[in-house]
Amino acid sequence: MQIEEWLGSENQLGIDIWKNKYCYENESFDAWIERVSSGNKEVAKMITEKKFLFGGRILASRGLENIGRKITLSNCYVLTPPEDNLEDIFECAKKLARTYSYGGGCGVDVSNLSPNGAKINNAAKYTSGAVSFMDLYALTTSLIGQNGRRGALMISLDCSHPDVEQFIKLKTDLNKVTKANLSVRIHSDFMKAVKEGTTYPLTYIRKETKEEIIREVDARELFRLIAETNWDYGEPGALFWDRVTDWNLLSNTKDFTYAGVNPCAEEPLPAGGSCLLGSLNLSQFVLQPFSAEAKFDFEEFKKCIKICVTGMNEVLDEGLPLHPLQEQQDSVRDWRQIGLGIMGLADMLIMLGVTYGSDEAVALCDRIGFALSDTAICQSAQLAKEEGVYPKYEKEAVLTTPFLLHNTSEETKAEVEKYGLRNSQLLTIAPTGTLSTMLGISGGIEPIYANYYERKTQSLHGKDVSYKVYTKIVENYMTAHELQEEDELPEYFVTAMTLDYTSRIEMQSIWQMHIDASISSTVNVPNTFTVEEAEKLYILAFEKGLKGITMFRDGCKRAGILSTTVEEPKIPVAGANLARGEIVQVTDEVIGEKRKLVTGCGTLHCIALFDPYTGALLETYLSKGSTGGCNNFMISLSRMISICARGGIDIYTIVDQLDSTGSCPSYAVRKATKGDVSKGACCPMAVGNALLDMYHQVQERIAAQNGNGEVQKAKSKIAPNPKAVKSVASKAVCPECGEPLSFEGGCNICKGCGYSKCD
Repeated sequence: MQIEEWLGSENQLGIDIWKNKYCYENESFDAWIERVSSGNKEVAKMITEKKFLFGGRILASRGLENIGRKITLSNCYVLTPPEDNLEDIFECAKKLARTYSYGGGCGVDVSNLSPNGAKINNAAKYTSGAVSFMDLYALTTSLIGQNGRRGALMISLDCSHPDVEQFIKLKTDLNKVTKANLSVRIHSDFMKAVKEGTTYPLTYIRKETKEEIIREVDARELFRLIAETNWDYGEPGALFWDRVTDWNLLSNTKDFTYAGVNPCAEEPLPAGGSCLLGSLNLSQFVLQPFSAEAKFDFEEFKKCIKICVTGMNEVLDEGLPLHPLQEQQDSVRDWRQIGLGIMGLADMLIMLGVTYGSDEAVALCDRIGFALSDTAICQSAQLAKEEGVYPKYEKEAVLTTPFLLHNTSEETKAEVEKYGLRNSQLLTIAPTGTLSTMLGISGGIEPIYANYYERKTQSLHGKDVSYKVYTKIVENYMTAHELQEEDELPEYFVTAMTLDYTSRIEMQSIWQMHIDASISSTVNVPNTFTVEEAEKLYILAFEKGLKGITMFRDGCKRAGILSTTVEEPKIPVAGANLARGEIVQVTDEVIGEKRKLVTGCGTLHCIALFDPYTGALLETYLSKGSTGGCNNFMISLSRMISICARGGIDIYTIVDQLDSTGSCPSYAVRKATKGDVSKGACCPMAVGNALLDMYHQVQERIAAQNGNGEVQKAKSKIAPNPKAVKSVASKAVCPECGEPLSFEGGCNICKGCGYSKCD
């Protein structure tokens, strides 16, 4: 097989990713398959069928140790937390450097280090604190190259550490610790204090001097600081540490502790632990996709899980002598963690015609998640039967864990009781940015980031011309159904920016119930998302049992950290000196509202987008439900309303025209027989009334946010003009090709060239 046949000859981006990141010195595709599967025919078949891919380190490096290359097959590690002395602090930096030189990323927790101002017995008299040494670790990360990229680093700190406020605010200085991700370990007692509005003790006792540093803080103020900083800078993330330690196969094992998490936080690990990753492509397990008969193939899925668990254990054994540090070799030998996960969830749901975040989606994911955990645990028991349990296995401790009891059938429980387990950790959902981009599918459990991306090319006349590149699943659906515009897509094509955050967290919650490690995931929210909403998001994530959460607000200040500055073009203001034919440009920075209308023909869905600063109408999208009238009529009407609004015509003038269209006989009949029609006498009138209703709601929302209570009333017939959309000083763009970056799965991903911060 050729790479063009595997990925599709039209998928040039995927081909380039494979050649640049995973192919070794122009090896053929068949030679690559043989190398990364190491002769396992079943694994090779699954990769060829695109049902499974190992993590990036394995795809790039497996087998290269045989030709003298210093490599590791693990993506990431967690190092032993440095102790509170200068020697150990710098020893940790040395371990980071060595691990990076082999291609692995690292996580380090600095909660053991003394806070700022603690007494020490050297020339300084007082320590500069835990946070001051983070620059050392970030500098080490920036210095060690990894085949054209830099290592990945996660630094975490406990919420009870006296330096936690300084830690939270550290990256508000965009020049500080630029080569590390930050996360706060949040405990249940802190969240209890937040809910009750009480104080929370920040405590540290220095072992060497027995000095106690204790001070009380307002829990709500500290929580607000976490939410506000994340809202404005995209960091720090939150690790709900009690959930991390309580929901796994080792929660009852007394001599086991988690030392920290890896750079994207999907793998809590002991000191020296490693992330050995692989992901199942859920979209390849859908039978008869895009049809009424579409269904998920559970039997094939379970069969593949068994192959994956076996194949990943083979990689684990091969990689044992290849880990950079002795503590890593010892830890991996003792605990044998693997991280089998998923990707392509959003594609799978679209193929099945299920809306991401809906009750139906949650129920389906619950079934798939249970099948994943139950089958993986059972296969690990079968491997234990053949090869023995992991060295630190404690039978009764594992058999009584809440995670195992919730995620296994009676048959699997019996297998574990009889044979034990080969692995102490089995499942994780990692960021699969590069892998999923190569295959043209969605990453991890993320919704589709966007239905399409804007690309620019230079025309024959020397001008930049924009064109749309549809996301692969969208392109496939539109081709299968002969659609011309994305407006014609069914309503289950939701995206990261249109999805309500509560639905997004509900999906992560149900998957976390079946994952013994954690999930790397980003909740993308629009620029208009408020700090108060960010606080609610964190609280909901905690209450729903998530182990961690990261939020990224479109246009936040962090967007300028990664690469070059791109100035936004000037945007004309509707109704304010617009020349004839001049149209307002609409960006993603809008307020959206939706209404379901009942007309004489059936159901009609109306989506309206409003200016976030004045509430002026900008665009309208109309589509019919399962029943309804002419879809082409609705598309044309929505286009005409949108062009009028963007051309400076206010909403009252538009609605006045819609109200002048007269009555519809079918509308009158349904009103008389069923009485359930929306306000109006025909479809255009119903749309006009819905637009006014949404407009007034947006006006009230903006007034509430501004605190002035000034709301435009319908009777005034004077609607405000949209302001030019405010732009941030810079945008995050790819350092390799200059295209905008997406933030998915806790990772920065370029859809233009395949660049990923988390390879």
